[in-house]
Amino acid sequence: MTAAWQRIADGVHVWRYPVLDVNVTVVSGDEATLVVDTLSTPAQAGRLRRALTELEPRRLVLVNTHAHFDHCFGNATLAGPDTEIWAHEATRRRLADRPGQVVAEAAARHAGDDPELAGLTAVTLLPPNRTVHEHAELDLGGRRVQLRYAGRGHSDGDLAVHVPDAGVLVLGDLLEVDAPPQFDDAYPISWPATLGRLLTDATGQVVPGHGAVVDAHHAERQRRELAELADRIAAGYATGAPLEQVWSTGPFDLATRREAAARGYAELTG
Repeated sequence: MTAAWQRIADGVHVWRYPVLDVNVTVVSGDEATLVVDTLSTPAQAGRLRRALTELEPRRLVLVNTHAHFDHCFGNATLAGPDTEIWAHEATRRRLADRPGQVVAEAAARHAGDDPELAGLTAVTLLPPNRTVHEHAELDLGGRRVQLRYAGRGHSDGDLAVHVPDAGVLVLGDLLEVDAPPQFDDAYPISWPATLGRLLTDATGQVVPGHGAVVDAHHAERQRRELAELADRIAAGYATGAPLEQVWSTGPFDLATRREAAARGYAELTG
């Protein structure tokens, strides 16, 4: 498979990997190359490593936007013994506390989704070794990149990457394009405010976790849809409405609303 790198700004490229339509973002500096998310399996990450040669990489620095398999299971293939792997502290905790269980659960659930994902059974999970609480700044050599945590949303550890000199904002699965947002272990009530805080940095291209690169206007439309859904869930919870009533109408498809409503009630229950 040949990488189709999309140049979205000077020294910023995105590979929209076809399996799961997941994005890898690469930010090039004079001394280091930042790779945001590392795909799902050793084979996929090996393709990514070979594809990176097209961009003449320097020392690699990795970022995991969150703990889901399709964004971090390639860490061990890309990282050397001294490679920095950055993530939010909740992501580090989830991956480091029970790596074998995390891999086994992902393989049991997703190995049959696509032939490539059968490789999940061969993953050796390498957890992040650098953590972010709310903010960190990385110097890639002639270019600084900001890592920002603005609260819970798609997961409990969503980390955004802001490239100020290029106006690029990488949001991971806090934003989904060409498919509905996923609420499997999400926080639907918190998600809209988290996304809104990050979108204050959106002056140029916005990279979702999956799907096409968009602009801030598109991202803001999805934030409003998430807010509408969160408001509906919160109102239903406050009045004791059954879940079936909450998910009956609203933005996104029925299956997405059903999952979001259940997660939202759980979030509000604490």
